Amino acid sequence: MQLVLNPVSPAAPRPADPAPASAVFDPIAAAHDLAARLAATAVERDRAGGHAATERGYVRDSGLLALSVPREYGGHGAGWRTVAEVVRIVARADSALAHLLGFHHLQVAGIQLYGDARQQRRLLTGTIAAGVFWGNALNPLDKRLVATPTAGGYRLDGVKGFASGSVGSDWLTISAWDPLASSALIAVLPTKEAGVAVQADWDAFGQRQTDSGTVTFTGVHLPEDLVLQPAGRTPTPQATLRPLVSQLIMTNLYLGIAEAAYDAARDYLRGDARPWFASSPEVAAATDDPYVQHRFGQFRVLVRPAQVLADVAAVALDEALARGAGLTARERGELALAIAEAKVVAHKAAIEIGSQLFELTGARSTSGRYGFDRYWRNARVHTLHDPVDYKLRDLGRHALDGTLPQPTSYS
Repeated sequence: MQLVLNPVSPAAPRPADPAPASAVFDPIAAAHDLAARLAATAVERDRAGGHAATERGYVRDSGLLALSVPREYGGHGAGWRTVAEVVRIVARADSALAHLLGFHHLQVAGIQLYGDARQQRRLLTGTIAAGVFWGNALNPLDKRLVATPTAGGYRLDGVKGFASGSVGSDWLTISAWDPLASSALIAVLPTKEAGVAVQADWDAFGQRQTDSGTVTFTGVHLPEDLVLQPAGRTPTPQATLRPLVSQLIMTNLYLGIAEAAYDAARDYLRGDARPWFASSPEVAAATDDPYVQHRFGQFRVLVRPAQVLADVAAVALDEALARGAGLTARERGELALAIAEAKVVAHKAAIEIGSQLFELTGARSTSGRYGFDRYWRNARVHTLHDPVDYKLRDLGRHALDGTLPQPTSYS
């Protein structure tokens, strides 16, 4: 099959022309510009939910979809230290759209980790040429999508849930259960392929605009050359890095939420809060209250370690990817521990600051016009992706007996 990447739908905002690899592109400045555009309507959109088509257009226009695509395929070739920082910056303004951006790059990483050289060139060059926005239907615990071998490929029938970024996407990464091999294959498909139907049925109380719909496949033909990893193949340590890329993206989503809640609480205390009546006469402003200062110090020691550990983990991921096929199982396990540490601490920071900020800002800060509740809601929903207790178990077990985490779809 000659692969032709579908162009972006005419109904969608037209993507900006991708910058050539030689052009000067500042991803951090682009992330701040995108965050400012998203912040202008973030509270209202968080409340409304649904598909943020206009804002997805902003993401396309930002140039950030090309960020992790290697330069030889027309992208910017950024490492994960940069991608993680970009996700974090955007998450401060809008954690749902940051999720979409981060998971787009997760699919780009998957192509590089699972695909052969020919698939990488075709898919990644096409991603840049067509301005593709990738979505995800690779939910490893959902085995309802079945791949039946046929001549030249597979027939797909079934359903995938929690398909982040599927609504409004151009292409999808999928996993499907192959009953003959008793394991799953990993592949890619155009979202508008005949027989693919995406339902915009995401209704959680947080992360309301992550386009995490349900995707139904009815008699869909999957060509063999779009299969990145056949069922039954034992992955190399390098191929098992994809779940760790996913975990690092989540870590930076949580950290971005924690930083945003921290900043929102500080700004409210500086500008709108009043001192408690029982405080001493010397307390002229809420920020002078020693109890407020004490609690804000606690916020600081939640955020700062999360920042440090997230940065360390991102650098470690770049180093692991640079090892290529030479990556060992031990090196992979040590990376899993570094990312688990960062995720656990970022998880705690987002949940605790998102909840406790109200104890400092007071009753008036619960007004809907501020939208401060979105920090806790978004963190609470997304941190349920996989149980944090299993990360703590992995960390504790390693500390006690040196056992490294085994590669799974979540670790």
